[in-house]
Amino acid sequence: MNVFDCAIKIEEEVKNYYEGLQAESSEPEMKHLFSLLAASEEEHRNNLIRLKGSMAVARVHLDGLDGTACSFRPLLTQRELLEECEDDPDLYRFTVREEEHEIRFYEELASVARDDVTRESLLMLAQEERRHLATMENIYAFVEAPKSFLAWGEFSNLQEL
Repeated sequence: MNVFDCAIKIEEEVKNYYEGLQAESSEPEMKHLFSLLAASEEEHRNNLIRLKGSMAVARVHLDGLDGTACSFRPLLTQRELLEECEDDPDLYRFTVREEEHEIRFYEELASVARDDVTRESLLMLAQEERRHLATMENIYAFVEAPKSFLAWGEFSNLQEL
């Protein structure tokens, strides 16, 4: 199987996962967060399609790579994740863990690749996943920004001297 097709398929499944979470979530903030994450996955998928178009992908195949290896298998189902959100509304760790899992996946495939073109392509995909991880971190910073602020010390004393 072509490694770019594999990466694109995984991103489509991740996008569908976040869209399902958005549909099942009852809190407006979580719906907004999941819609941003799904949009980010769509953008990431489009970047991979452009990257595939710019590369000579005819030789970028990996022996033994099939449809089962190229599927998104989250650690938690959508329902389990939403139940966990009730106890810990911060999904940051879950998202980072999933992205790191994808990075390791591509790096492990690169370590067993037989030719240099495939190895370089897989390492390029791992680097693209690192960029996407940074995007995910920025999304969480954006969503969490209204909840965190720095109060100046001079305004903390409300009593007159």
